[in-house]
Amino acid sequence: MLFRRKKKEAAAAEPPVQPVRGAEIEIVRARCREMVRKRALVSAGVAAVPLPGVDILSDLTTFTVLVEEVNREFGLSQQQIERLHPRMRILAYQAAASVGGMLVGKLVTKTLVLQLFKRAGIRIAAKTVTKVVPIAGQVASAAIGFALFRKMGNQHVEACAEVARELQKIQVTDAGTAQVPV
Repeated sequence: MLFRRKKKEAAAAEPPVQPVRGAEIEIVRARCREMVRKRALVSAGVAAVPLPGVDILSDLTTFTVLVEEVNREFGLSQQQIERLHPRMRILAYQAAASVGGMLVGKLVTKTLVLQLFKRAGIRIAAKTVTKVVPIAGQVASAAIGFALFRKMGNQHVEACAEVARELQKIQVTDAGTAQVPV
């Protein structure tokens, strides 16, 4: 259930989804932040297990699925962006680059998430080392895992919300191109 993915046939049958707009951005943002909190709790639970490496593997998988779901919620998955008007597609990628959302609108792989985790390497190393100390180390590892996962997840949610806000501001006014409602 936690790692459940939609079947490819069902995903292909979905109608094109535009990036969220207006008040819907805040609703989706709140829903995604709650999703991040729940996944961070799972990450903390796995981090409490005294086996080194299990938590990192679990975090990679869980975070990869989470990023894909958050992107989809905001209408910013790679497939959804590819369905946009070519001009809007370029603007979506530019907006993602400008806010530093390195996972917005991209095909998210474990390798890409691992690169992101490497940026937080000291905290992950501390989480792994604390497992050596019985009970207190496991609690500390769980707390570090929760905080790290929640911070990275919320940063991605905020990047998606900012990209959606930027796309909402943009109006394509060239002749022959569709206008994007504000």
